[in-house]
Amino acid sequence: MTGMGKVFIVIGVIFIIIGLIWGIFGKLPGDISFRKGNVSFHFPIMTSIIVSIILTVIFYVIGKFR
Repeated sequence: MTGMGKVFIVIGVIFIIIGLIWGIFGKLPGDISFRKGNVSFHFPIMTSIIVSIILTVIFYVIGKFR
């Protein structure tokens, strides 16, 4: 397998993991939601913080092995 093929596989696996995490942590306490009439606003601040922490740990571990 070429180097580019491996890169695409790794990127695909990362997207699958992010999708699974996003599905599990869809709406957490701390996410901001407003609804008024026909307008709704949702800002997933806790979800963003948790995803950021998880990605930081993953990239830290990958960096240690490089």
